[in-house]
Amino acid sequence: MKEGKRRRKPWFAVGQELTGYRAGVPMVLSFLIPVLLWCFGAYAPFLWDVEYTLKVTGNPSDTDRFPATYVVGDALEKALYGDFREAVRADNQAILEGGFEVGSERAGRRANQKVLKNFEPVMRENGWFEKEKPTEGVSDYFKDYFAKTYEVWGQIARGELVPAKGTLSSENLEVVRANWAKLEVLSPVYDSKAFPHEPLLQLIPEGVKTVGRPAYLPAPHEVILRAWEDFRGESKLGELNVWEKYFSSLGVVFLGFLLCVLIGLPLALLAGTFSFFSKLFEPFTDFFRYMPAPAFGTVLVAIFGIEQQPKIALVFMGTFPQLILMVANTTRLLERPLLDAAQTLGANRGQMIWKVVVPGILPSLYNDLRILLGWAWTWLVVAELIGTKSGLTEIIDTQGRRFHFDHVYPIILLIGFTGFFTDQILAAFRDVLFPWAKEGKTSWMVRVVRWIKGKARSLAGSGREAEMASEVGQGGQAS
Repeated sequence: MKEGKRRRKPWFAVGQELTGYRAGVPMVLSFLIPVLLWCFGAYAPFLWDVEYTLKVTGNPSDTDRFPATYVVGDALEKALYGDFREAVRADNQAILEGGFEVGSERAGRRANQKVLKNFEPVMRENGWFEKEKPTEGVSDYFKDYFAKTYEVWGQIARGELVPAKGTLSSENLEVVRANWAKLEVLSPVYDSKAFPHEPLLQLIPEGVKTVGRPAYLPAPHEVILRAWEDFRGESKLGELNVWEKYFSSLGVVFLGFLLCVLIGLPLALLAGTFSFFSKLFEPFTDFFRYMPAPAFGTVLVAIFGIEQQPKIALVFMGTFPQLILMVANTTRLLERPLLDAAQTLGANRGQMIWKVVVPGILPSLYNDLRILLGWAWTWLVVAELIGTKSGLTEIIDTQGRRFHFDHVYPIILLIGFTGFFTDQILAAFRDVLFPWAKEGKTSWMVRVVRWIKGKARSLAGSGREAEMASEVGQGGQAS
């Protein structure tokens, strides 16, 4: 090795800290690997079958091959979807050649009305028909729908209306024009008495290609799109009130945690400082922490009602025992010579607690509370299910039951990102608040604070130099 050339540190050195890009690479991989595994599971073509979700359907005459009636929203395997389309095309070819027979005039009219009904998704997607279908008395509804569809077909055939891109294929556009050529001869407007029984051409089924993944494995791009819609209040499921529920969940977590700290921290300090309080508090706390907090859900509802209070109480119950035991143990780890020195100097009990114990454990106590805040987040979903469902958990539970997991995962990720970034900010502030207790590499927060201080001192120094130069110049002029 040449003299002066720095020796590279190995990637896998026992007990040595990685620095520079060598520290950044595994940190990026820590997040990238799960995302890549998710993409592989969602997009790998050989893992799942290809399906087509119908957005325009048809009614082929071959009931032996197609005994079921397929409606919009049904998912068909790739091969079945192709056969379904070809069966409708075969019927249309038979109609054009005059070889398609209907059982009766009534049956023929009903089949032709089905053709109009199958056009309804196109009508709604283009905003040409927005009337809601009633649960009872549908005859008036279909009368209005047939009249409007009849009108729209005429406008499409004359070029007065153009379907939005992706709502109707060019093949079905020709079907509409061919059907209108028959209909306008009989009547320019819809008339049930003049409606033909001679078969109209059927719409060729159209579908959206989808990968037949399990409902719980939406693709990453689907999750991103749903998140964009939901967070902007433009969800196709209606207004989900994501941000309102988000702040509700924040309130449950932070109020439960704050209550836990206000009550538990003094007790934990006493247990860690005095053996009497340790024997008094910790045995039952150690026993109580093994009781599942959700088991007290009905009790909390009976005490506090069904709104936010029992949820806050559950977060408190889930975090409180851990705080008592963790902080008490941290307090006992304080170096004994510090206590002996304080006693030698004549400190009383109160002075030893506030002047020695608390300052001595403060950096470790800060870490404990940061970890316990993460513990409080883990109780959020369980807490918001008791009483009246609320917050982000309401969205997770409601949409999960309907298998809308592309709407569920953005909410789960929102909770995860909130907890993660809160923890990272608190961890960075530790080096700012307790610079004497720095562990390992300096955090980005400390580097930012030092940079701001350096700039401030530099500007202050420049200002002082300019002021001195001005004073010197004025003195020279006076002389």
